[in-house]
Amino acid sequence: MNFFQKIFNLYYEGFRNMQLGKTLWKIIILKLIVLYGVLKLFVFDENFKTLYPHKEQRSEFVLKNLTKEANGSIKR
Repeated sequence: MNFFQKIFNLYYEGFRNMQLGKTLWKIIILKLIVLYGVLKLFVFDENFKTLYPHKEQRSEFVLKNLTKEANGSIKR
């Protein structure tokens, strides 16, 4: 346990004493949050439940895609 505590203290003291690093980390985290928000709104808008609103449609889609052969035709 002493080993992990030393590692934790190393990083804790390092981050506590740096001023520029804190500002840069805040900017990086803010950019990631904004980027994720923009991507979620415009790129990841459609999901499985919006494409197939009913449970039966979703289960049929999954069953069809799980039983496809390699050439794309459906097994019967």
